Amino acid sequence: MPPKRLRVTPPIPPFSVLVLAAGQGTRMKSNRAKVLHEVAGEPMIAHVIRAARSIGPATMIVVVGHQAEAVREAVEESLTDPVPGRSGKPVPVPAPVIHYVHQPDQRGTGHAVMMARAHLQRLKGDLLLLYGDVPCIDGEVLLKLLQEHRRKRASMTVLTAILVDPAGYGRIIRDKTGDLGSIVEERDCTPRQRRVTEINSGIYAFQTGDLLQALDRVEQKNAQGEFYLTDAAAILRRGGKRVGTVRHADAGSLLGINTRQELAQASAVLQTRVLDGLMTEGVTIHDPASTFIDARVTIGPDTVVFPQVIIDGPTTIGRDCVIESWTHISRSSLGNRVHIRNGCMIGESLLDDDVRVGPFAHLRMGVQLEEGATVGNFVEMKKSRLGAGSKSMHLTYLGDATIGARVNIGAGTVTCNYDGKRKHPTFIEDEARIGSDTMLVAPVRIGKGAVTGAGAVVTKDVPPGTLAVGVPAVLKKKKVV
Repeated sequence: MPPKRLRVTPPIPPFSVLVLAAGQGTRMKSNRAKVLHEVAGEPMIAHVIRAARSIGPATMIVVVGHQAEAVREAVEESLTDPVPGRSGKPVPVPAPVIHYVHQPDQRGTGHAVMMARAHLQRLKGDLLLLYGDVPCIDGEVLLKLLQEHRRKRASMTVLTAILVDPAGYGRIIRDKTGDLGSIVEERDCTPRQRRVTEINSGIYAFQTGDLLQALDRVEQKNAQGEFYLTDAAAILRRGGKRVGTVRHADAGSLLGINTRQELAQASAVLQTRVLDGLMTEGVTIHDPASTFIDARVTIGPDTVVFPQVIIDGPTTIGRDCVIESWTHISRSSLGNRVHIRNGCMIGESLLDDDVRVGPFAHLRMGVQLEEGATVGNFVEMKKSRLGAGSKSMHLTYLGDATIGARVNIGAGTVTCNYDGKRKHPTFIEDEARIGSDTMLVAPVRIGKGAVTGAGAVVTKDVPPGTLAVGVPAVLKKKKVV
């Protein structure tokens, strides 16, 4: 069972978070920095940042290196995303003070922390240390780690897990009393140590001052010739400090990403968590195995999602909606009782209550459908507004158009918004009726209650209550009933 979403309750006293995100990730065989690879629709580092934010750190330090500017941009974008609470609805979380540290040469995890020393020396209290390539971690686990660390008054607390196949992970080596004695990286393990199945997740809580003292004694005596942060455990133990562990039962949420296969595994873990949370809150998802919904999406109860649906980006969907198969909704907001029929693409759009769309419609780049509006099959809208109760049912392109209430757009209508150099607007006022195959050559305005005849090419404004017919259209000076 995936962990429940966290109800945000920032721990007191304040604490800080350090995220290590400088590596290239050579085993990904990619020119892109590892932490920028997407998991469940987002860069993996975005998931880590959101989990950390959800428990309210006062300060966040991110160590960047490979493609530093792109990683920083991903972090900044994730800081604007809502943090989901236990109900799945966004909850207010104070923004942490954030600092970036550049690590041009990656010489181990200990070296990465050393690069942040100047910032760490100014911090008080505890420090959570995370990795940017562990995207399935959630705030509830981090909060438990921090609370246990404080309860035991430890200098260092390590988050561990049991794996049937621990290959690739450092091992937790315990002493005769069962306490943590040291952490040994796999390349440095003896054959006996390799058989240990308790692994180091790489996620720690520290007393910041004790961490800084331990860093001064970390050396490069290992197979990689690097500074291992894991050496801090043994160093602190030898200095008489308390080093504790918290064993987490859900090893899948601690998965570090090094390969494309692990990337897919992490996406599956996060998708299960997201879909389970939505269904728990009253959303019907007919086929979770074929449905993709990312962590930034919120959906109201009694909404039904059919198979083969993709919903991503910061998207909100209201109550009692129906989203039919083969639909892709991205970065949009849908009101209550919205019905999206098969095969629609909706991006960066706003749909009010009781809207109907599709099948096979395309809404993009700032479309707004007001209450009760209907967009039918093979209609494309771009940067346009369709007023309350208005309809565009078939085979139509509406670009850069502002359309009033109770308007009917006939099949085959096109707003000819591009003259080869610039885009121009079209305005259609309330209760107008646009005949089939009308070409509206922008800039143009169709007045309230005006009508265009089938096949008209309208190149000039049509006054209210006027009929426009022909090619080019001519105006009939009579009131249209």
